[in-house]
Amino acid sequence: MKIIIDGLGRMGGQIAEKLLADGHEVVAHNRSTEAIDEMVTLGAIGAYTKQEAVDAFDGDPIVVWIMIPAAVIDAAVDEWATLAPEDSIIIDGGNSDYRGDAARAERVASHGSVLMDIGTSGGVHGMKRGFCMMVGGARAQYEQLSPLLDTLATPTGAHNYFGPNGAGHYVKMVHNAIEYGMMQSLAEGYRMLKEGPIADIDLARAGEVWQHSSVITSWLNELSAEALEESPELEGIDGVVAESGEARWTLETAKDLGIPLPAIQASFDVRLASQQGEVDFSTKLLAAMRNKFGGHDINGKQ
Repeated sequence: MKIIIDGLGRMGGQIAEKLLADGHEVVAHNRSTEAIDEMVTLGAIGAYTKQEAVDAFDGDPIVVWIMIPAAVIDAAVDEWATLAPEDSIIIDGGNSDYRGDAARAERVASHGSVLMDIGTSGGVHGMKRGFCMMVGGARAQYEQLSPLLDTLATPTGAHNYFGPNGAGHYVKMVHNAIEYGMMQSLAEGYRMLKEGPIADIDLARAGEVWQHSSVITSWLNELSAEALEESPELEGIDGVVAESGEARWTLETAKDLGIPLPAIQASFDVRLASQQGEVDFSTKLLAAMRNKFGGHDINGKQ
């Protein structure tokens, strides 16, 4: 299939590269020209403006996958909807707030095209491991996109359809909120090993043995053990942990529904407190985990 990838950052670039490697035709667009140039060397068609990307389809309906921050998604969706021929498919693959998806979809529909929300997980390891994709929107367009999604899921990822616009981002939002709680539990446990009554426990070895058929075997634990093997004291990590929105939105929705989420709330509060200077070994490990799976700046705000 032929597709535009708008946003060639940590995940968008891997999505483009993975599609190219499987024979799909990729039109690469990004704010910075360097990222476009790099994709061109891999076989992509470079598009330095959105209009150039649309023109690459010679008047046919486009498929565009947008991988940009939630703060700027509305403007990007509206611009693509205005430029795209009727019957195009616009995909929001980022971590957008599901509560805005219906309105975005209506605006896209007013131009004769369809918006799909595809919550995408896999971090910077998606090229090798495959992506996990949670899809909302029209089922017919989901079926149309399945060859692309099959490629992106290879070898151990997956994709599935969850319902109308907003469903994909909602499932991904809850996924990320769960992630907060799991990360927090692991970080606190490793802190207990480090600061508990038994001296000099090798944290990396504990994590490695837990990875062999224990109940807490997980990718997050694997990444934790890797970080601790590389730096047992987590040197150079200040312990400030960013929150990217999804847990906050989950908690807001849960409050509206009267559903208590004490574990997720506690993990969210720890991140906020870290941003006010309340840091310790566990928050350092949280930051290390985020860097491991998502490529986030280990001492940054995102």
